[in-house]
Amino acid sequence: MKCRTLTQSRITLWLLCVLWSCTLRASAIDREAFSITSYDLNLQIEPGQHRLGVRGKMTLRNDSPTPQKIAVLQISSSLDWRSIRVGDKTPQFVTQPYASDIDHTGALSEAILTLPQPVAPGGTIELEIAYEGVIVLDATRLTRIGTPEDAANSSDWDQISADFTGLRGAGYVAWYPIATEVANLSEGSGLFEVVGRWKAREAGSKMRLQIGLTSYTSAAPAVLFSGVSCQMAMTESMGAISRVLWDCTYQSLRLDAPTLVVADYHVLERPTIEVRYLQGHEAAATAFADAAEKVVPFIADWFGKQRERAKTADLPDAKAAPFESGALLLTPLPTTDPNLAGLAAAHQLTHAAFLSFRPWIEEGLAHFAQALYLEHERNRQAALDYMGLHRAAFLDAEKLRSLPRSEDEVNRSLVSTTSEELYRSKAMSVWWMLRDMVGDDALKKALAAYHPDEDKEPSYMPRLIFAQTRRDLEWFFDDWVYRDRGLPDFKVDSVSSRQTMTGTYMVAVTIENLGGAGAEVPVIVKSSGADVTKRLEVRAKNKATIRIEAPAPPTEVVVNDGSVPESDMTNNTFKVSSE
Repeated sequence: MKCRTLTQSRITLWLLCVLWSCTLRASAIDREAFSITSYDLNLQIEPGQHRLGVRGKMTLRNDSPTPQKIAVLQISSSLDWRSIRVGDKTPQFVTQPYASDIDHTGALSEAILTLPQPVAPGGTIELEIAYEGVIVLDATRLTRIGTPEDAANSSDWDQISADFTGLRGAGYVAWYPIATEVANLSEGSGLFEVVGRWKAREAGSKMRLQIGLTSYTSAAPAVLFSGVSCQMAMTESMGAISRVLWDCTYQSLRLDAPTLVVADYHVLERPTIEVRYLQGHEAAATAFADAAEKVVPFIADWFGKQRERAKTADLPDAKAAPFESGALLLTPLPTTDPNLAGLAAAHQLTHAAFLSFRPWIEEGLAHFAQALYLEHERNRQAALDYMGLHRAAFLDAEKLRSLPRSEDEVNRSLVSTTSEELYRSKAMSVWWMLRDMVGDDALKKALAAYHPDEDKEPSYMPRLIFAQTRRDLEWFFDDWVYRDRGLPDFKVDSVSSRQTMTGTYMVAVTIENLGGAGAEVPVIVKSSGADVTKRLEVRAKNKATIRIEAPAPPTEVVVNDGSVPESDMTNNTFKVSSE
């Protein structure tokens, strides 16, 4: 649409014309056409002023199937774009606010950039960028949907301040440029899907930071970038103002958000864990490290020797929600329950020992390790109760499915999903079911044989398990890993029993699976003598029968002890008549 210069009397119509033209153009933009494959950023941080200034270079890659002349870059709404250049050219770009809960402020500062030439599919372009502003504690996205302010601030604790700087990435605060469609917390799992897509597109991208800290409270604070300590490069003095320069080497991004932490930490180093703590929190740090070291032999038995130290860093807000990024755990140490320190350590130690670039393996195993730890320290029921808490998350995700299952089962499969509820919580249950089916020894040997550089296709891990068991579990992986077929729904269809010549009772139990996924499930026959449990494989939309010998007449039959996720557990119990 072309708008011409108009007379003063028609200026209002002209403005409407321009606005309509811009709106049409913005609505046609593919915000997720480009991925950012490389960041080389120079950050200037003034903690006392909450200020962040960024200059640097980025490489964009066109991941769409068509040439693209328009690119979108987004940063937190508390930051402002200063310049964007392509080589020696300064291309046209317009900025606008863009409502999105991918940032803690609930909005982004969006730059819509017209490139000098279209970028072909798979092609790249390098940009020089500059932006600046402030990052303060802001939980607007949570308070506007009704979250109490204290709880909101404890969840969205990201900020730059004189005593502590903590910046998590996309999904918390856009302190580095991103490019996403709108994400809304009030729309079920919408935010997590948008964040997941962005992280998946950036997986394998490189990020390097050079950081200048001005007038920090400590002469040499600790600077951590995704758990790795940055190295001090030099110190500059400008009169009464001093600036410390830090170099954070290139890191490959993964599905955990790039996280920057600056604080005056003390450090407690043990052979297997490094704990960074704030002034006055030494006792809490020691207690956490002691609890972690007690877990080390158990985790090593399952997942092998550690590749690196597990890392934990203190948070100043006693109510702050813990956050983990790879082998780094951020948590308020003084308020960490000593009884739960081992549980947290099991997760971090697993990350430090076992590496995979597949989230359902990497994160699923770390959560599985926590369930194993609870079983080891307490009992099986404690582990099942813990998994039950996680199960609620992916059951809700199943209910919020936006597409018909036939269209969505591959995208939501564990090998493809970007949903944290699935690759963390559902995957934990999958590993537990595998362990129940093949046994501890076989699964440990399969994990020991795993090499991430050899994991080139989804069937790699199943093949390792098959090599140890010679059991064909293709049906299980097809239902639970390669595709999202939903969940089983077990029903005790019928029960019959007869007394044997030896005085025991042979109980025939038929189980029907009304759901879309098959599983091997425990069947428990209860009687006055004792409970007897056996396992039964029941494929999707099928029935199967098992015979169980009980010491006394059966009074009740229960299918599933909670180890297999189900869509409906109200039909799992069958009362046996005494007649």
